[in-house]
Amino acid sequence: MQVLITRSREDAEPLARLLDELGISSMTEPLLDIIFHSGPEINLKGTQALLMTSANGVRAFSRRSRNRELPLFAVGDATAREAAKLGFAKIHSASGDVDALAKRVKDIVDPGGGSLLHAAGSRVAGDLAGVLAAAGYEYRREVLYDAKKATAFGTKTIAALESGSLNGVLFYSPRTAEAFVSLAKQAGIGEMVKALVAFCLSPAVGEKASDFEWRKVEIATLPEQEALINLLQKYM
Repeated sequence: MQVLITRSREDAEPLARLLDELGISSMTEPLLDIIFHSGPEINLKGTQALLMTSANGVRAFSRRSRNRELPLFAVGDATAREAAKLGFAKIHSASGDVDALAKRVKDIVDPGGGSLLHAAGSRVAGDLAGVLAAAGYEYRREVLYDAKKATAFGTKTIAALESGSLNGVLFYSPRTAEAFVSLAKQAGIGEMVKALVAFCLSPAVGEKASDFEWRKVEIATLPEQEALINLLQKYM
């Protein structure tokens, strides 16, 4: 079995190693190029906790702040692991999506204790700000990076699609699924995609992938990497 990984390079490479250990062959085709914003140290005055909806948010914040002591709320376990790797001390994982993250915050954090800082990209999914504001929290979003879409598939990916050596494509975000569909239409390879399975991290990802005709669109039971890999292993 061989699958295409569409994650950004920093996340694609460790995922490829993990899949290899499980006996799953993979190729990488990063469909988003992460561009971190440079700038001064982030002002954390009055901030009681950090909100992270991606591993890239953790990386971006870490480039602009030396603070590792504030409580950090991560949307999922992969984001939490990246926070631990970068030295954060107080990590709470929602092990889910943006709604799960908001619930985790509301279960633990006092709305009157200070603001919540969301280290984010220029585009965000869900309405974390609205949900938290409705619950009385002071929410502040810091845009610390951009995710720039790829403009074309690489030659190796095109060759793999043409040869029929790929069995599926992994999608971790709505934007990567959207980018793949757009580039596949641009390259005129719709017939080749019909033989592939789209493995999607969440229903929102699956919705974007479904703009194309696949052999099948599979959605993980939980928005976590372990659940997605479990899906892959059913096809081995």
